[in-house]
Amino acid sequence: MKKRTKIELRGLEFFAHHGVLPEEAKLGQRFSVDVVLELDPEMSFESDAVESTVNYAEVYALVERIFTGTRYRLIERAAEVIAERVLADFEKVREVGVKVCKPSAPIPGIFEYCSAEVTQCR
Repeated sequence: MKKRTKIELRGLEFFAHHGVLPEEAKLGQRFSVDVVLELDPEMSFESDAVESTVNYAEVYALVERIFTGTRYRLIERAAEVIAERVLADFEKVREVGVKVCKPSAPIPGIFEYCSAEVTQCR
């Protein structure tokens, strides 16, 4: 029997200074990030120990460092860097999807958010 195991980190909120416009760099704004990890299908959780999986607290810390530690003009680039680093740092992850939502994008109109999503696989 084949299995698929996913870990999801949804609605991670950060204040950062990403964006193309000078005002975005100066003032900053709130962003939301979703990260979905698909794990190696051969993994077993029989031991019921955190060492048998991917520690989502460590993933959160990595996402926070990347997202708040560097200024990105494009949310697409921020999502791409997060995905690349998750695959590089967590060998048990086979696929990672990262969605960056920008609720206060500087465009006229009424909307929930603008977002960019990147998926990378081994």
